[in-house]
Amino acid sequence: MQNIRNFCIIAHIDHGKSTLADRMLELTGTVEKRKMREQFLDKMDLERERGITIKMQPVRMKYSDYILNLIDTPGHIDFQYEVSRALLAVEGAILLVDATKGVQAQTLANLELARKHNLTVIPVVNKIDIADAKVEESAKELMELLNIEKKEILFVSGKTGEGVPQLLKTIVEKIPPPKSSGDKLQALIFDSFYSLHKGVIAHVRIFGGHISSNETTFLFHKKIEFKPLEVGIFSPEMSKTGFISSGEIGYIATNLKDPSLVRVGDTIGQESLPGYFEPQPVVWASIFPQSTDEFENLKSAFSKLRINDASLSFEVEGSKLFGRALRAGFLGMLHLDISVERIIREFGIEVIVAQPSVEYELIFTDGSTEKIKNAEMFSQSEKKVKEILEPWFSVFVLARSSDLSKVLDLIQKNKGEVLETKTISEDRLLLVSALPLRKIVTNFFDDLKSATQGYASMSYEFKENKPADIVKLNVFVAEDEIPQFAKLITKDEAEFESHRIVDRLYEILPRQLFALKIQAGLNGRILASRTLSAVGKNVTAKLYGGDRTRKMKLWKKQKEGKKRLQESAKVEIPHSVYLKIIKRD
Repeated sequence: MQNIRNFCIIAHIDHGKSTLADRMLELTGTVEKRKMREQFLDKMDLERERGITIKMQPVRMKYSDYILNLIDTPGHIDFQYEVSRALLAVEGAILLVDATKGVQAQTLANLELARKHNLTVIPVVNKIDIADAKVEESAKELMELLNIEKKEILFVSGKTGEGVPQLLKTIVEKIPPPKSSGDKLQALIFDSFYSLHKGVIAHVRIFGGHISSNETTFLFHKKIEFKPLEVGIFSPEMSKTGFISSGEIGYIATNLKDPSLVRVGDTIGQESLPGYFEPQPVVWASIFPQSTDEFENLKSAFSKLRINDASLSFEVEGSKLFGRALRAGFLGMLHLDISVERIIREFGIEVIVAQPSVEYELIFTDGSTEKIKNAEMFSQSEKKVKEILEPWFSVFVLARSSDLSKVLDLIQKNKGEVLETKTISEDRLLLVSALPLRKIVTNFFDDLKSATQGYASMSYEFKENKPADIVKLNVFVAEDEIPQFAKLITKDEAEFESHRIVDRLYEILPRQLFALKIQAGLNGRILASRTLSAVGKNVTAKLYGGDRTRKMKLWKKQKEGKKRLQESAKVEIPHSVYLKIIKRD
């Protein structure tokens, strides 16, 4: 165990974690040069296409007489739960900063996580080979952030390999070896995925004892005994060893085919280890299969995806119009996009994603509470509502001093409050603010990037629930209320949203034989209204001869017929119209 070093790389998105990991794999001879490719540890095509790490990936490297267990982690805020789990499986972390961008918001968030777990942090400035790299400025920011001297910072280029040999040497010198909790088996499951032939494959860190493929073992929280089908290490592909012991990181093919039995955070062994906190979804969206026959396949796909992504949650919901769907919870909009894309690619299921929403808490006059995620659930609440609470998040924005006024305007526009302003360096500031989650998950990040020409970065975390003036916007077609079009919004958004949805329906609703009134409003008060004109029909086209009175009689008869039809007919809204309204843009 004295020759084992367990560590991960943490950084803001696109700061070069995967590229640095590539050079480590090369220098340690873990991957032959002829087999090397960019982002080697990023297994998914989706990761390479987008140039981001989505899933953490462990790998075992040999360096001199030492075993280095590296876990490469994602950098985007939506995947911070991945980072938090990786940090519990290691003793040290490389804090990587891009020399062209300096310290970013997620750098600060990841550093706080590493400190919380008492990890040894090695500060590293990356991309020093780039012409416009601000190496000295980035080093100064790290010195102030960590309260260290410049000589404690390493300078590397993940692309050329410059400085990486010194980094490997520093990892061995500074990161402490793992400690054993004893001879009894204690292994923490920090990740997992599903294999059709081997069942759930658990990624584990052994804290005490050992595990082999010849011995029956025990899932602590599920109280289930199982005999591993295979035990091994990541080098970087799964390599069967039959045995892993205290201090090591590896995998166990459980041969358990029920995905619900093996959960991230569970302990393998008779004595429990502290698990992970359960992540709380911040964005909810209804997901429908394109074909109703595919629902069971969609549910199965989400169950298997959740093994590989412990932050994903879902429940079954029903709709009279659309049939069964999944109400899925995500840690952000990118997490939603990636999860849906994985369902399509990995399981071949085409889906429809409804507009995402956040979770509100209803407090009733009798003191009871209920959490709702959509307008339909709001309508079903029969008790009298005393107060509605919505989630507010602390938002940390790191921006140039010259962009301060633009960022302040954006926060104010999104109903936020600035709590604190800190100076990070001569020309950069950290703004700590509070915003309602419904504003963060719409276009706040894109608007921030646009306002600051891409220089600002942000991270966020839950702060508190606060009272909100939430109302239900009702939509009417031909004076019939259409529950599927209802939305939960704030009162000050009501007029704008009413006009938006009425105009949208005016564009996509098919015209009828009579004029069609489209309306939206609150509590019986109409805020927006448009009338879709009737389909024109020339009833006098076949007439010939005679005077104008013959035409007038036919026009009058047509007018009376349309009036009767309007009073008695029920408008059949095509399924495609519902989809266009609820579907996420």
